[in-house]
Amino acid sequence: MAVSKVAVMLNPDRRLATEKVASEIGLPDLNGSEVFIKPNFNTADPAPGSTHNDTLEAIVELVNRGRPKRVTVGDRSGPAKTRKVFEEKGIFRMSKDLGFQCSVLDELPGSEWVKVNPPDCNWRNGFLFAKPPTEADAVIGLCCLKTHQYGGHFTMGLKLATGFIHRRNMAELHSSPMKQRRMIAEMNVAYTPSLMIMDGVEAFYKGGPMRGPRWAANLTFASSDRIALDAVGVATLKMHGTTKRIESKRIFEHDQIKRAVELGLGARSPKEIELVPVDAASEQTCENIQEILSE
Repeated sequence: MAVSKVAVMLNPDRRLATEKVASEIGLPDLNGSEVFIKPNFNTADPAPGSTHNDTLEAIVELVNRGRPKRVTVGDRSGPAKTRKVFEEKGIFRMSKDLGFQCSVLDELPGSEWVKVNPPDCNWRNGFLFAKPPTEADAVIGLCCLKTHQYGGHFTMGLKLATGFIHRRNMAELHSSPMKQRRMIAEMNVAYTPSLMIMDGVEAFYKGGPMRGPRWAANLTFASSDRIALDAVGVATLKMHGTTKRIESKRIFEHDQIKRAVELGLGARSPKEIELVPVDAASEQTCENIQEILSE
């Protein structure tokens, strides 16, 4: 039985924790490669409303040690305008300091979008997906630990793919409350990340995705498996206390995760997930999360 590892660190230092959990899971050989980094930039709201700049800087610096040919940080925001989000968060300035390129995905020409129509799709006619992450040698996702007060219920690694689909597809996604979470899972068939990092130093345990009551969880997670990462994230929220929508179901019964399992995107049950504490201070937290995950 294949087991997906999720690295966990209990520490409020985002830079340190990002490097530790990423190193625990490991990156592929990046020498001479094209690397695409996908943050959570729906809006420029402070973390966990969006990816914290410390987290982004830490992963860019780690990637740069691998001597890639090119590093690109890209997203399509919403409801905010992407270019404005990049400007407000200082990403263009950061790109000059750290030597990466910025990709405002909704400014891509039509030729840079590919039609995707997964089997037994819940989308009426599939969706348009940005080409850059599908053509990169490695894709790294930076998500946050938080709930979603609208149709998603939670927004972590799987829902990060929303920023890769064309803005014109969002009306269908938002107007499909009964199918929305399955549609979110289906977006993920279009690409395969090498690594996903989830910032839970602060989390929204209700509300979200832009604002909500905060929990200083001081946790950072990493995995190469989006399902495993989201399952651990949901377990972590349940450990603290979260929305009725999340607490009312077993973790692998949630539509996002259940549909992702059907599509073969990762771990199929809690038995296929291994929590890995990166230090002794994180061990008890892993045990607590594991107990909730296995319920």
